[in-house]
Amino acid sequence: MTQALREGPPPDAVGHRFVHGGPDLHRAALVDDTVIDRIRHASDLAPVHNPPALAALEAGLAIDPSIPNVACFDTAFHAGMPAAAALYALPRDLIERHRLRRYGFHGLSYAYATRRAAELLGKPAPDLRLVACHLGAGASVAAIDGGRSVDTTMGFTPLEGLVMARRSGTVDPGLVLWLERAGGIDPARLQDVLENESGLAGLTGGSGDVREVVASAARGEEPARTALHVYVHRLRLGIASMAAALGGVDALVFSGGVGEGSDRVRTLACEGLGFMGIGVRSTGIEQPPDEDVDLTPSGAGVRTLVIHAREDLQVAAETRAVLAGR
Repeated sequence: MTQALREGPPPDAVGHRFVHGGPDLHRAALVDDTVIDRIRHASDLAPVHNPPALAALEAGLAIDPSIPNVACFDTAFHAGMPAAAALYALPRDLIERHRLRRYGFHGLSYAYATRRAAELLGKPAPDLRLVACHLGAGASVAAIDGGRSVDTTMGFTPLEGLVMARRSGTVDPGLVLWLERAGGIDPARLQDVLENESGLAGLTGGSGDVREVVASAARGEEPARTALHVYVHRLRLGIASMAAALGGVDALVFSGGVGEGSDRVRTLACEGLGFMGIGVRSTGIEQPPDEDVDLTPSGAGVRTLVIHAREDLQVAAETRAVLAGR
């Protein structure tokens, strides 16, 4: 970005994606000192993502502070989740003192996928109940009713929920406490294990790349087969639970690098969901389709779509909206 600002024509504005907006940033915002302070305060909730994004923002401001900058947040899409989905069953004083809640993530991807699904289905977004799966190195599923998030699998941080490439997803908090107490693992080391050494990488001893896991499983390698089944089992449960949060589903959306590119993951995820009217046509290839595509099989009651993740377009749309309203 800094090279583009130095060498190219000056842009009208710069939009930035931030994974976590913390408790105070619920929508895209024109960047000022207060916004920067709030982003920095939320960085310990997304330590892998927020600090480098903030560094890029500040580097751009240093080059030309006259260019408007807009911060767009993945958490914003889920800010209106009902209390039943957003709250942890913790003591009320802890919740209020630390402003604890399930924030949810991948919101920019979900916002774009909602708009695009409405276009593909020929129905307005307010009339649709969508279960959307953003599957990449990080992965989550969201329940979207009338264009609004009503539940999602990620929580206070991007660690909760599905099995991911290198993140554990949900584990029993008692297990985490036991590892600290009886296993002698200090909190910093334990965080590194859960964030970087678990998930598919932990189960296989490899990189955690789904393409490698699928290929190894196809060769009959047992660790990869087991890891793939664990991954897909949790994904299938996530899809079903989000459909339950909606009270039914009109369409299932796959997005993100894995959701778009892995026919095997999509096929396995939909196996066993026929009782919900969900199925998927196999493309037979482990690569993304050239365009967004409807893979609904004959007779299925729920439409199944593959939509390319375009957070860039969503950031651009939200940036324009902020500038138009200032």
